[in-house]
Amino acid sequence: MSEATDDLDETARKLFSGPIAFLKSAPSLQFLPEPEVEEIAFAGRSNVGKSSLLNKLTNRRDLARTSNTPGRTQELNFFDVGQPLRFRLVDMPGYGFAKAPKEVARKWRFLVNDYLRGRQVLKRALVLVDSRHGLKDIDREVMKMLDDAAVSYHLVLTKADKVKASELQEVEKRTAEEARKHPAAHPEIVTTSSETGLGIDRLRRAVVEAIG
Repeated sequence: MSEATDDLDETARKLFSGPIAFLKSAPSLQFLPEPEVEEIAFAGRSNVGKSSLLNKLTNRRDLARTSNTPGRTQELNFFDVGQPLRFRLVDMPGYGFAKAPKEVARKWRFLVNDYLRGRQVLKRALVLVDSRHGLKDIDREVMKMLDDAAVSYHLVLTKADKVKASELQEVEKRTAEEARKHPAAHPEIVTTSSETGLGIDRLRRAVVEAIG
């Protein structure tokens, strides 16, 4: 590892072991916090493991609520990182939950779309993809939306511990190939597991790199 990478890792370690606190939930854009610091948003299909990954990333057991019920997160949840405040993490409503009432699903979709397209302090989106399934069409829709809005994003594979090594390599390869076709996608795929801790240091580093 290079000295620069070591420095980034140390910065990330200090940040994520320091103060992190829930700020507020925003059920619509009018409730967003003031855009005073940069934000990193977590996007992904329902039940992709966003809340579990957020908890692992921040060394907290229950910073973000987890549930086996897809679609539990219905608002934008903001978390302050650092003291003094350095940046915010944003846990977004999961998309693609087929069992949600149509009106609820429509409200979530507009909230997510409007936030991603219009939030000037959004530095990067982390688009979470379940390693067991790979990219789905609804993921591609979000990727295209981010491309069109010129919002840079990382594709993050989750639940890597649930997949055989050979299958995981194939998913990584296919995901990387697709990422190269999208102008706003970071070329590196980050593979993670909230259970084993795989890739968590790399993901922390990606967040620190994004906020500069």
